[in-house]
Amino acid sequence: MRYYSLEKLINLYDGYRKVFKIDSDELMLLQIDGQRYLIESNCPHRAWPLTASDVQGSELVCPKHHYRFDIRSGQLRHASEEPCRDLRCYELIYRDNELGVMLGD
Repeated sequence: MRYYSLEKLINLYDGYRKVFKIDSDELMLLQIDGQRYLIESNCPHRAWPLTASDVQGSELVCPKHHYRFDIRSGQLRHASEEPCRDLRCYELIYRDNELGVMLGD
């Protein structure tokens, strides 16, 4: 596992969304109501970008086919077409004044 720095804490605010490409992974860091989440940046259904997704309560809604995922666990809550796998969520690592993630083997 290797640590990757993502963002300084001072730069985060409610509504923050940014995609990070790390090797073959594309991750989206977002902050909603003071809570920070790190998820895969594309919907697992048809790989639609989640940068324009809506968050309703604890659910993230894909803008293309309206699939709903629990933003905390990634669990699929509603499929409008065929089922798909859960959304991948990653644990954020707090180091000094920044956020990062451990990725790798």
